[in-house]
Amino acid sequence: MNEVQSGQNGEEAKKRNPMRMALAGVILLGVAAVLYVIASASFKPSGPADLTEFKKGAFEKLDVPATPRPAPTTVFTSMDGKPTTLADFKGRVVVMNLWATWCAPCKAEMPTLAKLQAAYATQPVTVLPISVDRDSDLNLVREEMAANPPLVTYRDPSYKLSFDLQPRAQGYPTTIIYDRQGRERARLAGPADWSAPEVRGIVEKLLAEK
Repeated sequence: MNEVQSGQNGEEAKKRNPMRMALAGVILLGVAAVLYVIASASFKPSGPADLTEFKKGAFEKLDVPATPRPAPTTVFTSMDGKPTTLADFKGRVVVMNLWATWCAPCKAEMPTLAKLQAAYATQPVTVLPISVDRDSDLNLVREEMAANPPLVTYRDPSYKLSFDLQPRAQGYPTTIIYDRQGRERARLAGPADWSAPEVRGIVEKLLAEK
């Protein structure tokens, strides 16, 4: 009798083993599929963030191009004359501000640009004022920067950068926001509060991009 039962148990075990193996295979396949989806999502390149949600209130006239625009290769200079281009800031979110000391709206918004730079002092964000003042007004440029730390201004007295932009700058101030790949993502002609929540939202979205 025991031998019969033992035989039956052996037969049942043989039947169960293939079922267990098949079930284990299904589970392994499921786990592999989940891991594949997670890995694909991790390495999948994300497209440019939509910044149109920030076109509201004081930023209703914000120009958000449907396709990011390439930055010009125009050379401008530091205050001590060192040649610089926008490509030198690649890897950082750049808020470029074209301004002049003879432009009252430019000077009025400058403290808000300083606040924006201070808020992101430890992150890859550069607020980049570029003055179009003449050499004879350099003392005024230095005074304006001294009143608005931690801003550091650059110079383009020839206005070349203003004309090389596509489309070209329509006046001063003009502020352009570039992503970490060096592409223009938003632009505003005229003064604004650059420490406003809308601006912080744009910067945060660009920082989050791969």
